[in-house]
Amino acid sequence: MRLSSLLILATTFASAAGLSLIVAGFAATAVEQGTEIAVRRALDTNGFNWTEVAADGLQVELSGQAPDEADRFAAISLVGGVVDAARVIDKMEVKPSEGIAPPRFSTEILRNDAGISIIGLIPDSSNHRRVLKTLRDLDQDLPVTDFLETAAYRAPKDWGAALTFGLEALALLPRSKISVQAGTVEITAISDSPEAKAALETQLNRLLPANVKANIEIAAPRPVISPFILRYVMDENGGRFDACSAESAQTRVTILRAAQEAGLRATTECVIGLGVPSVNWAQAATQAIHSLSLIGKGSVTLSNTDVTLVAAMGTEEALFERVAGELEQALPNVFALHAVLPRPEEEKNTDAQEFSATLSPEGQVQMRGRLADDLQGQTAESYARARFGSSNVHLATRNVDDLPDDWALRVLAGLEALAHLERGIVLVDADTITLRGMSHEEEASAKVSRMLSEKLGEAERYQLDITYEAPPSSPERLMAPALCEAELAAVQRVEKIAFEPGSATVAEGSTRVLDKIAAVLEQCGELPLEIQGHTDSQGREEMNLNLSQARAQSVLNALAARRLLTGSFSAKGYGETDPIADNGSEEGREANRRIEFRLTEDKSTSAEAQEGNAGE
Repeated sequence: MRLSSLLILATTFASAAGLSLIVAGFAATAVEQGTEIAVRRALDTNGFNWTEVAADGLQVELSGQAPDEADRFAAISLVGGVVDAARVIDKMEVKPSEGIAPPRFSTEILRNDAGISIIGLIPDSSNHRRVLKTLRDLDQDLPVTDFLETAAYRAPKDWGAALTFGLEALALLPRSKISVQAGTVEITAISDSPEAKAALETQLNRLLPANVKANIEIAAPRPVISPFILRYVMDENGGRFDACSAESAQTRVTILRAAQEAGLRATTECVIGLGVPSVNWAQAATQAIHSLSLIGKGSVTLSNTDVTLVAAMGTEEALFERVAGELEQALPNVFALHAVLPRPEEEKNTDAQEFSATLSPEGQVQMRGRLADDLQGQTAESYARARFGSSNVHLATRNVDDLPDDWALRVLAGLEALAHLERGIVLVDADTITLRGMSHEEEASAKVSRMLSEKLGEAERYQLDITYEAPPSSPERLMAPALCEAELAAVQRVEKIAFEPGSATVAEGSTRVLDKIAAVLEQCGELPLEIQGHTDSQGREEMNLNLSQARAQSVLNALAARRLLTGSFSAKGYGETDPIADNGSEEGREANRRIEFRLTEDKSTSAEAQEGNAGE
């Protein structure tokens, strides 16, 4: 009986202990699952879905790969807010770092008359020192301000090509801002004229590499017109402009509409520019043109605020007086009218009072007619040689009496007007200067009108018949280098580049020959060319060497000023070391004082050729 009671009691205690263990196990599992669910919910809600959670008793184990150290720490902190931080076991890993990203390389270059400045960050491979040398070589007189930094990282793709193009563009643009990034160049610049803008855009597009994108914005400011002039002429064939200036597109439309109503027979464009003398310019111009149409024949010239109305010979005097009076009353206050009605009794015998100069397409000038004396002849000849070249002028004039007092001034003005043509003739008589011919300048008539009005006065009578022909287009294929060298020599056989005595300044009379040389070089493209300076043997050897170097450099500068690409050109003086004639005579010394253009060996081409021969 007692044994049985003990057995029952033991069994009861054993069953109770087992049941407690089972209940405790279920309770622990429930706690672990509840903790894991709460932690997982918190992590997922906050975007830490890369984290794995495992609950082991009271401990919470975190694993997985964190994107970075900051995310790992944030995950631990978040879980520590859900359960006791002491219960959190961190087994998370951090994703390996891929290294520091390279910086963004870029540079900005500013160039103007005050200097050059560069700022930005470039890779070490771009050679900071070489970039600065390139900038200083553009103009030795311009200071270079350096705010450039370098970094020891690999240059990005197309960075080198973009930087090279940016520096080449800077050499062509004296007033510009150039921004360079890998594969991209942005250019903002100012040119001197619309023609210069078009030429610069063409050159830049030729230089642009295929793997570089460029955004080019070149502004062409309006020219300054001085004097601000308009000249309208009416004859039996209708009306025409010898010169037309306007300060805006709206003013131009107003003036052209008035001219069309007055019988304008040809398509004309007014030049838009700066320098208008009055806000009432369009009003004065339209009133003057309308008054001339009432008279029928003659000319009207506006030069700044001076208005000159010249009627044709034989105009009815009453009509002229009425129209002139009405125009004087209608003109704005600042404008002054000078009206001229030529009278038959004022006519003079002009048979013995005529001077002419003819310019041939080859540049030869033949002067004939009447001059007052030998001094006028020498003056006219010297002036013509300065403008057209010493060897191109031929004088065949005679001295006569009773020429007008301003005859010499009129002759010189006529010769200056002729210099604007490629071929033509100027006639000077007692009443009128007449210029006829062809020019490659679209604005030749306007330029000649301004010049004649400025030198002779607005009341001077002159007639212009200037046609425009576009300059010969460059051939599609460039000339061979040897042919270029021969053509340059041929140009100088006709006319040499001359300098002021004892100076490196190019003589004024050599403008035309430099223009011809530039025209030849435009057909040659880029070629290795040495501009050689030579002197005679008079003076010290060192002085001659320095003078020849300075003269060669002056020619190089003159060609660069004509927008030629001179990067492959060099200037070198040889002094008296290479004479081509006897220095014992004046003719020989004159021959030895010269500029020559010689091809130099292209070292890169030579090296490639040698490598090719070695490979064979």
